[in-house]
Amino acid sequence: MSLRPMLHPLFQEISSGISEFTFADIYLFRHTHTYSLTTLADGTIAILGVDKGTSFFMLPFGLPDVEALALLFADRGMMKCVSESQKELLEQLGYTIMEDRDNFDYLYLRHDLAELAGRQFHKKRNLVKAFVSTHNYTARMLTQADVEKGLIVLHAWLGENLPGADYEAAKEALEHMEELELCGGLYFVEDKPVAYVLGEQLGGGVSYAIHFEKAAPDYKGLYQFINQSFASVLPESYNIINREQDLGIAGLRKAKLSYQPTGFVKKYRAFPNS
Repeated sequence: MSLRPMLHPLFQEISSGISEFTFADIYLFRHTHTYSLTTLADGTIAILGVDKGTSFFMLPFGLPDVEALALLFADRGMMKCVSESQKELLEQLGYTIMEDRDNFDYLYLRHDLAELAGRQFHKKRNLVKAFVSTHNYTARMLTQADVEKGLIVLHAWLGENLPGADYEAAKEALEHMEELELCGGLYFVEDKPVAYVLGEQLGGGVSYAIHFEKAAPDYKGLYQFINQSFASVLPESYNIINREQDLGIAGLRKAKLSYQPTGFVKKYRAFPNS
């Protein structure tokens, strides 16, 4: 956390829209991916990590000189979260590029999620109506004072999900939301906390990333309701909502596609030519 004053402004200058490239995301998943930072000889900051036993590096703030880049590839073997602009430069340098479809970020127009207009959202509207007509609900901004209520939701969510997943990151996000400048919504049924959303502004200031969306089971239409509700209260300056990747999980991909994304933040992996 001590590095945030230095790194957060740098992340906010990034215009690629990649959801991993925020201080909060790197910090919260530092144990999951064994993240560490290194400064190269030319001053470029690189993020080192491990993905399912495979070492990698990321260069969110730009590519280093050719020699430093070659040393990184020799040491780590793979570059993740390669942006479109980096892809072109790496191809020119002779590196092999592979599309990383499982990690594409899904982009949605804020007003589409808020209004759910048109035939393509008919089923979503029905699910929202089912929740609204069945339950006495309230909603408010999620603040640091609501940590315990958020943890109640997180524990209820964990009851039907595998231990691990992003539980530890989600828990820490609640506990440090103020320090990390995360914002979100908290939702109640009969004064019982049942769901929350937590995210942040991405670099460039026109898109908002949803990092965590957790809900208790057994409330039909709850996820659809909080999706629409939070989009409805986001400032209009956020034209785009980034709902992150599907990780190659078939059910998650189907769900994300069902909300009719307006596009994707494409990501690539780069390797040295063998």
